[in-house]
Amino acid sequence: MKILFQGDSITDCCREYEDYHDLGRGYAKFAADNIRGRHPGTEFEFIDLGISGNRVKSLRERWQTDCIDLQPDVVSILIGVNDTWHFAEGKNWIPNDEFEADYRFILTEIKEKTNAKIIILEQFLLPSDKDWFREDLAPKIEITRKLAREFADVFIPTDGIFAAACVGVDPALWAADGVHPTEAGARLIAEHYADAFDRIFPTL
Repeated sequence: MKILFQGDSITDCCREYEDYHDLGRGYAKFAADNIRGRHPGTEFEFIDLGISGNRVKSLRERWQTDCIDLQPDVVSILIGVNDTWHFAEGKNWIPNDEFEADYRFILTEIKEKTNAKIIILEQFLLPSDKDWFREDLAPKIEITRKLAREFADVFIPTDGIFAAACVGVDPALWAADGVHPTEAGARLIAEHYADAFDRIFPTL
């Protein structure tokens, strides 16, 4: 069973680019460990093609070779924070309709050109000095949720998960800069990822 992780630096997390089976040091690694532990009788191939700095447009530009040609059984996508962050200076935000069009393209490609199940993780931001990003991030999270309702087989509300996890806890435990998870944050995502995978596993 081939499972493809796609996204930006949160998915990349220091992986070795020469070996796409290297899962780095983030949630992809811990999710794979969890899934193998829960399903010991199944042979899995885990592929991590997250690239630091990517935004949705970046995925669109490499989607044929880095998703469609691989014909995964499951593809998960965690993308979007850079679509806000890279345009934050001067609040020169990328238009929401452009963000949605690029995201919709890659999801449509999966539906039309593969038999893969889709897991979507929403972009997230923990309390930090980047709180003002929410002016743009919040409507783009709503777009991600809308697309998940239309395309996803399972959805992981990562922003909401971290919001709940920060109650009574220093947010830096999960992500010191508000964006890139610590090991604890990565493990939290991974637990929810494995739970989400279990929901679709019987259909694979």
